[in-house]
Amino acid sequence: MSARLPSDPIDRLFARFPLLEAEQITLRRLRRSDAQDLFAVFSDDEVTRHYDLATFEEADEALDLIDFVAESYAAERQVRWAIELRGTQRVVGTCGFVWLRPHSAEIGYDLARKFWGQGIMYEALTTLLTYAFEELTLNRIEALVIPANVRSRRLLERLGFVHEGTLREYDFFKDAFHDMEMYALLRRDWMA
Repeated sequence: MSARLPSDPIDRLFARFPLLEAEQITLRRLRRSDAQDLFAVFSDDEVTRHYDLATFEEADEALDLIDFVAESYAAERQVRWAIELRGTQRVVGTCGFVWLRPHSAEIGYDLARKFWGQGIMYEALTTLLTYAFEELTLNRIEALVIPANVRSRRLLERLGFVHEGTLREYDFFKDAFHDMEMYALLRRDWMA
C-alpha cells in the first residue's frame, strides 16, 4: 500500500516534488549534478545584476545554492525548480516560489543570458503559474522587481501581472538600498 498524499495542495507540494513539463522545457528538482550548469548561469554579471545574489566566482557556490534550495524545500520555506531544456538534461535557469502561504506566494526566476529572448522563461512561468493556480489553488502571486530590470518587468506584464506600486528602499543588497516594483497576478485574472 502506498502512502496517501495530503489533501491540502500546499502540503502535497512539500510531500512530493512535482515534475512539470512543457514544450521546450521540463521543470524539475535541482540536483547536485546541475552544479556546473548553475555556475554558468550565476557567474554571469548580467544575470545577477538585478539580483540579491552575488555573482558566483567559485564552482562550489553552485553546490551551496543547490544545498540551500534543498534545505529550504525540506523546511517547507520555498520550492525552486531547475529549468531543463527538454531532451538535453541541461539546466539553463531556475524558477519557483518563496514566502509560500496558504493562498499566495512570491515568484522568482533566473535564466542564462544565452537563452534570453527565446521564450523559455515565458514558457517556464506560464507552466509554473498554471500549476500554482490550478493545482495549488493559490489566489495571488507576487513578484518584486528592481526598477531597472526592464526585461523582467515586461515579462511579468506579458503574463498578465499588474504593477501595484513601488516599495521605496525595500531591499538591501550589494551594499545599497533598492526600490522594488510590486507586481501581482490574481487567480481570477489568470483563469479569465
